[in-house]
Formats: sequence, structure tokens, C-alpha cells
Amino acid sequence: MKYYIIAGEASGDLHASNLMKALKEKDPQAIFRFWGGDQMQAVGGTLVKHYRDLAFMGFWEVLTNLRTILKNISFCKKDITAFQPDLIVFIDYPGFNMRIAQWAKKQGFATHYYISPQIWAWKENRIKAIKRDVDAMYVILPFEKDFYEKKHHYKVHFVGHPLLDAIAQRKEVNEAAFRTENNLDNRPIIALLPGSRKQEISKMLKIMLSIVNDYHQYQFVIAGAPSIEFDFYQKFIKDENVHFVSNKTYDLLSVAYAALVTSGTATLETALLNVPEVVCYKGNWISYHIAKSIIKLKYISLVNLIMDKPVVKELIQGELTKANLEKELNKISTYAHRYEVFKDYVFLREKLGGEGASNRTAELILKK
Repeated sequence: MKYYIIAGEASGDLHASNLMKALKEKDPQAIFRFWGGDQMQAVGGTLVKHYRDLAFMGFWEVLTNLRTILKNISFCKKDITAFQPDLIVFIDYPGFNMRIAQWAKKQGFATHYYISPQIWAWKENRIKAIKRDVDAMYVILPFEKDFYEKKHHYKVHFVGHPLLDAIAQRKEVNEAAFRTENNLDNRPIIALLPGSRKQEISKMLKIMLSIVNDYHQYQFVIAGAPSIEFDFYQKFIKDENVHFVSNKTYDLLSVAYAALVTSGTATLETALLNVPEVVCYKGNWISYHIAKSIIKLKYISLVNLIMDKPVVKELIQGELTKANLEKELNKISTYAHRYEVFKDYVFLREKLGGEGASNRTAELILKK
């Protein structure tokens, strides 16, 4: 079969690549054409556009890049028409994907959505469009099934979280070799995960690095996004106690003592790799206050949302200061606090279900 897949972010690239592998196992004749990134490209098929050219974060940023976004939507429709896929798989990225789904449904294409838009957080009225335009929805968070089926009477498939697959499939890390390869000494490592987009990295990395000089007992390592060159990060690095690795986030977290993490999928990845963390978020002032007025959630990190309690500390907007970062890093360095966090991480894994999300989703797609 011919599959057209649209992923607009780094996390979508990861999950889509694992879904593609599962589809290839069950459908050896699979032909892929996709919007995504390096990990999808490694599986095989034709990359149409890379997610680094698509990701605009926040209300203000979307508004100022609206012309580019509209051009991409128009191009995508033409590309799908030329390819004539047997089905389209949308991976999260709702602002773009919901527009394409509406058009695709009218054109008679089969529409499958893997990793639901977070309409439980905001834009709940999107349920009308989902019911109308999406043939099958595959959700990855345990509370989403009840949200769709009990509240909105729309059948979905809970397939488990694909991060469990991605983490289980990673190669074991030789810590001594990792330290040697990356010029690290024997001090505990604090991982810095400033995000995957240049605009968020610019905001987050400067404040994360502000604490480095006060913690000589640690060494700090930046997890570089695969699509962003080292030169971009280099301008923020002013201290010899700051190191950099590119496209090795799981390896880094596997050997890290603690982490400072930009809100997003990385907060859950960090927890599943058993690393105590401080969740950080600071956005454009206008975008943040618009979002705050619309989004009514107790937490911003997936860890806390899934557990429905503050397992990890969230420092948001004005709370994200050097003093608060130091306070929270000191806290997660204590034995008692780390013990409680590790206990909560065990329950988090249980809530997410077992491994096999990619395989379950592939099987369901092929049954349709």
C-alpha cells in the first residue's frame, strides 16, 4: 500500500519512524511519502519536507509565519493528489494536520490519526472536526480514551505510549565509553534539554546555563537536536564546564544524574529513563498570556498530567529564574526526594501500558 504520513515535529518524527517500521513488517510492499525528519528518512521512502522548516511555536509565531504555513498547506494538498495514497496518517501537529484532514476526507482519502491533538487541553470544539474528518484515531495517553468515548461518544483506540517502544529499543550505553567519547570526567552529569526548535532553544538555554558557575560538583551537557547545527548552540556556551552532544538524548539521559527539561515530550522521555528533572517553560510574552487565558490545565508536563499530581517541579514563565532553578536542582539532589520521584516513575510506567504501541497501531491501520 501507499502511505502518506505527516509529522511536523521531532517527537512526531520518532514515533512515525517506529510506526513505519511496524507497517513495513506487516506490509512488505509499503511505499512511504512523508513530511518528517531524519528518523523517518532512515526507514525509507520519500521525504517531502523536513519538520525543521515547519515548526512554529506559539500564537504570535504562527501569526507572523502565516503566509509560509498557508503555502505549505496548499503544497501538501497538491502533493497528496499527485501521489494518490491508499491512506494518510497524521501524527499530532494539529494546526496543520486538521486542515489537511478536512480536505482529504472530502477527496475520499482514508484518514488515520496517530497521537491525538490535545483537545482535552484546549480547542475542545475540534471534536466536531475530528468526528467528521478522521476515520480512525489512535490515542497514546490513558485518560484520552475516556475523554473521547465517555465525554464525546467518539470511539478511539488506546494503543499505549510509543515512547515505551522507543526507549526499549535503544542500545545499552557504556557509560565509561560515553564519557570518554564526549570528553566528560567522573562528576555527575546534569542533562540540559532546551527543546528542538531554534526559537525555544534561544529562550531556554540561556537561563539553564545561568546556574553552571554555581555547581562545579557537576558537569552540564546539552542535548542537541538532530536538525540543528552545533554553531547555533555554541554562541550560548561560555563555560568550559558545559559540553554538547548531538542526537544522543537517550544516551545522555541514560547516564545523567538529573535534568533540566523544556516542557514537551522530553519531560516524559526523561521520566521513563528514570532521571529526576525540573520542567522549564518560557515562551513569547504575548503567546504565553493568550495560552494561559485559553488552556485550563493544572500542569504543563506530561508526567504530571498523566499522574494527576506534581511529580516533577514545573517552572513556568516568570517562575523560571536562576534562583528557582538552583533551589529545585538542590531539591532533586537529595536522597529522600529522589526516592519519592523514582517510586512515582514506576507507577507512571504502569499507567502508560506495555510496549508495542507501534505494532498495535500498524495492525489496526491495516484492518481498516
